[in-house]
Amino acid sequence: MARQILQQCLTCQAFSLKQVCPKCSEVAQAAAPLKWSPEDHRAALRRKMKNVQSDEWSSGLPTLPTLEAMHASHEEE
Repeated sequence: MARQILQQCLTCQAFSLKQVCPKCSEVAQAAAPLKWSPEDHRAALRRKMKNVQSDEWSSGLPTLPTLEAMHASHEEE
């Protein structure tokens, strides 16, 4: 049994939930995500590419309501 549900065909690169590709009937393997490490050597490059230090980037992040607003909306229910 596969460790991961999502499988990818080795021949046609199609994704499926089966270990045999439904398109070409070849073997499929687990489509594992990229491994993440706390010592990520590419993190600085990704931050630079996404320009995370700019004001536009930080102003576009979603914000949560204040704690008082959350309490008030909970009390209304």
